[in-house]
Amino acid sequence: MFRLYWGRASLNAPIRRAAFRTLVTSSFIMRDPPASASRHAPTPLVFVSTKKWDKDSEEGITDLASMLTEKGFTTLVTDISVSGEAQSPDMLNAYSRELRSSVKYAMTPFAPVFVSRSIACLVTQKYISSYPATGLVLISPPTSNSSLGDDKLPTELEEFIYEPKFPIAIVDTPKRIEELKAKNRLCREPSPYVDIIAAEKLEGQPLLNAVDKWLDELGI
Repeated sequence: MFRLYWGRASLNAPIRRAAFRTLVTSSFIMRDPPASASRHAPTPLVFVSTKKWDKDSEEGITDLASMLTEKGFTTLVTDISVSGEAQSPDMLNAYSRELRSSVKYAMTPFAPVFVSRSIACLVTQKYISSYPATGLVLISPPTSNSSLGDDKLPTELEEFIYEPKFPIAIVDTPKRIEELKAKNRLCREPSPYVDIIAAEKLEGQPLLNAVDKWLDELGI
């Protein structure tokens, strides 16, 4: 058995920054592991997508969350969207604040491990600059912020400069990992906190195996 929460299809007041305006809506589904699970992990997993911004961000995320729920994790799957005009930093701040609202609404007692894909990786990386996390899984993240064109970011966005102080897993295909090692700051600069994990496919069992093994090695 598991609890299933659905919410919030909320419409918040516009967020104003000088001449810029954004409108934020989000939804989430929270599941507890079934009683048949061999264990119940205390640390929740939060899966973040931004499908209206980047449809690739939701690819495989719901399936991965469902499989990890069956393996004993409490999971929160949240999709965030922002519409309207904004500078990229303001837009990313709005995403981060809304993600914080979802995490607080779910009332998780432990700082979560965040799992994101593609451009949603920008949201979780922005989030951890202000809020706590136990870990971060970045699936096929952008090689850099500067690599994203005008169709993805309305204005230029400075590169993240945070220093990893908690476990981070970067999961991608072997071919793309080579590109990340050349261009992505987290992959280019060795750190004891960053693990680079190759998966044959970024979906189904290969993706599950990569993420589940990393969580197990961390004792989560």
